[in-house]
Amino acid sequence: MSSTPAAASGDLNSHNPRLGIALKIGATLLFTAMVALVKLLEARYPVGEVIFARSFFGLIPVLVMVWWQGEGSSVFKTRRPLGHIGRALIGGSAMAMWFAALARLPLPDATAISFSAPLITVALAAVILREKVRFYRWTAVVVGFLGILIILSPHLGATAPTQGTTEGAMLAFAAAVAMALAMITVRRLTNTERTSTIVIWFTGVMALLSLASAPFGWTVPTGTDALMLISIGLFGGIGQILLTTSYRFADASTIAPFDYTTMIWTVIVGWLVFSEVPTLEVMAGAIIVIGAGVFVIYRERQLGLDRSKERQTVTPSKV
Repeated sequence: MSSTPAAASGDLNSHNPRLGIALKIGATLLFTAMVALVKLLEARYPVGEVIFARSFFGLIPVLVMVWWQGEGSSVFKTRRPLGHIGRALIGGSAMAMWFAALARLPLPDATAISFSAPLITVALAAVILREKVRFYRWTAVVVGFLGILIILSPHLGATAPTQGTTEGAMLAFAAAVAMALAMITVRRLTNTERTSTIVIWFTGVMALLSLASAPFGWTVPTGTDALMLISIGLFGGIGQILLTTSYRFADASTIAPFDYTTMIWTVIVGWLVFSEVPTLEVMAGAIIVIGAGVFVIYRERQLGLDRSKERQTVTPSKV
């Protein structure tokens, strides 16, 4: 019996890029399904209640994974509890703003704006972490922000369909900034903390923080809505497992660009479920932002920068 975990661990770390890519795409599909359910429920339930469902029920599959890998109670041990709490506060703010944006924006628009987070992370890493960012990555960041301006343009000023879409666009961009800050905090935590520890602490702290919002007015869900709320958490948790596992089979530079398949799924789901058709500005801007993001990943690969631990703990679900 004692040889089984070791064998499993060895198998998990084999080099199989096709399987890694398949797992990553599977994770983006689950995260898209999760976000679609959030959008369906957002108008009927407070943001805190939805975040609780995402965190509490998302913790279940993650704990199962930790148990299966034999990590046990050691996964909860940390030398930096305040760092985890700070990461949860920033990540929770990102999640709250992102979920609120989904209620006000078409799904493809909100997703396209969220793709600015990795570009903002590059800029923040230079300012906060004093990371050396050279000309090529700065150029990609500037080009990417031009794409974001194109995406935002239909939602701002006199061209905005409603005041709600303007608020949604601002919330989505603010969420992207908070996501970037969360990535910076994770980058610091990965110096001493395991991936599983970061994920468990974030999800657990978020469940507690969101539960504290219950006295301010939660709504008792119907049977169907309760199932959807549970599914939000399970989809997010299982997606987290697929995401983490994908990096065991392939290099970060191989896996990371497939984050952007999320745009394909959101366009399809937006059209089929919400009758949303992305505008020309959104599609053009998304292509520019995705191109800039892929170029940043390419440059980081050339520079030998490995972001795999960070990407395993900051997911397309905007946490």
